[in-house]
Amino acid sequence: MTASTSPAAPGRAPSPTVPTPHAGPGGASGGAPPAALGPAGLFTVLLCAVLPLLDFFIVNVALPSIDRDLDAGPALLELIVAGYGVAYAVLLVLGGRLGDLAGRRRLMTAGLAAFGLTSLACGLAPGAWSLVAARIGQGASAALLLPQCLATLQATTQGARRARAMSLYGAAAGLSMVAGQILGGLLVAADLAGSGWRAVFLLNVPVVLVALPLVATTVPGTRSERPASVDAAGTVLLAASLSALLLPLTEGRAVGWPTWTWLSLAAFPLLGAWFLVVERRRGRGGEAVPLVPLGLLRLPGMARGLPALALCVGGFGGFMFVLAVTFQDGLHYGPVRAGLTLTPYAVWFFAASLAGPRLIARHGTRVVTWGAGLQALGLALLALAVARGWPDLGFLVLCPGLSVAGFGQGLQLPALMRFVLAEVPAAEAGVGGGVMSTTQQSAAALGVALQGALFLSVASASGMDDALVTALLTQILAVLATGALGLFLPRPKP
Repeated sequence: MTASTSPAAPGRAPSPTVPTPHAGPGGASGGAPPAALGPAGLFTVLLCAVLPLLDFFIVNVALPSIDRDLDAGPALLELIVAGYGVAYAVLLVLGGRLGDLAGRRRLMTAGLAAFGLTSLACGLAPGAWSLVAARIGQGASAALLLPQCLATLQATTQGARRARAMSLYGAAAGLSMVAGQILGGLLVAADLAGSGWRAVFLLNVPVVLVALPLVATTVPGTRSERPASVDAAGTVLLAASLSALLLPLTEGRAVGWPTWTWLSLAAFPLLGAWFLVVERRRGRGGEAVPLVPLGLLRLPGMARGLPALALCVGGFGGFMFVLAVTFQDGLHYGPVRAGLTLTPYAVWFFAASLAGPRLIARHGTRVVTWGAGLQALGLALLALAVARGWPDLGFLVLCPGLSVAGFGQGLQLPALMRFVLAEVPAAEAGVGGGVMSTTQQSAAALGVALQGALFLSVASASGMDDALVTALLTQILAVLATGALGLFLPRPKP
């Protein structure tokens, strides 16, 4: 192995940028092999990936404190969440394309630095509107950062190492959704140096300061060998179509569903169709590469895996939202107790994620279906506990259902991420990761909006116990649908 392709290690000078050849599933064909990602580099990439995912959920527990401190009100509180989520979702594919074009380590460094600065702006925000603006900037920074993490994993690992790396990424992604609410509760309750809710944002600053030199010294630089220019028309249309869908769904409930929300939802399919027409026309031209190559979406892993992943993540996001409301408003848990009650879910999710690669090697895509069955069983146990024991739902009553559901979810989510990206050429790893992340983020927002609307409407009519049981039974249907789709996934290559 030449010096230009040797793995980076802590304390060494960073590896030179290695062009990523246009490759098949293995990640290399014809050109120089990609630089290898060592253990320290893998840790760094996962650390960078966790930050954007964690920050989408960590703010949930802090919203009551933000409301009291900044006198925000329901509509602005929703914007604090939606501003981050929408900016994040609409720019993820562009972030992946820019990484393919300019170099993934370079964009990872820029995105990480911007994420630290915007997190500092969030933590120091003097008012609600300044916090909304900072959150939008934070979401845009996250969209620049996250696709580079996925693309780097794709471009610098192969075979069993890639399977393990993707499983760890899936574990980190899922744990971020749970740990965000746990960590948020602990930070708000701790009130470090009187910082209150601001600590959930300021925590990112020292983490970024530690991560920046690690990126420079442990992460190999990669880029596409034949990078494509930015598709401006496709970028604008994709951003407009996703905004038309996500903004009314995330903000509509708080503002009472005014006319603009319905007009926006009606515009979504039109903008989406316009985007597809423009992308198809650009792809046929031969001289320009579309923002989202439609051939990428026809790969078996993408075509069959993305719907299953959307159902899985959408249900997960809705589940976390419903539990957060139930624990704080229905059972009157404090932020620490609300967070710690989810610990069994997180622990068993992580255990299943670690076991996933060996199980997939032996049983293939059936692992997704088995995981769905276990998750459905765990949700049924939770629904039974709520129906029988409300409102005396302590840790021991909820632990069995949360544990089984967490283990089942942990078998599904990392596996689905691996299957979706398995056949994406390494030269398109950035845009492939962007497409997958956009699907995840959009699905999470849809899950929160749909399950939240169902939950709150039933709660106002019949009480929060009936609302929680209804939401859990509805999610069981989505989980079973995910398991059914898992039967049609292509078996991953070793």
